[in-house]
Amino acid sequence: MLQSGVAGVIADHQPDRAAAEEVFVNKNPQSTLKLAQARGVVLAACGASELTVHEHAARLVKKAVVGTGAAEKSQVQAMLKILLPGAKLAGADAADALAVAIADAHLG
Repeated sequence: MLQSGVAGVIADHQPDRAAAEEVFVNKNPQSTLKLAQARGVVLAACGASELTVHEHAARLVKKAVVGTGAAEKSQVQAMLKILLPGAKLAGADAADALAVAIADAHLG
């Protein structure tokens, strides 16, 4: 389901590259495992579409968006509202994804 959904988004929008946040380790090993599995599915869908995936460390994403790598999530979300005034942030995960996309555009 996840792989077909990602493949559908790729087919609909025809991006020339993708971006992802580098893997981090949660305090909860179950959460880390689930994240790794989902990430693998998404990366496989990107690979099947021959998309290059750029990976960025969380601190670099925060620095690119807010100006400091030690920014809090609330600071990132506030800056996203400034940078993308018409965007509706559909939760923390959507905000994180937008931040990664903006960082990727800046970092190349």
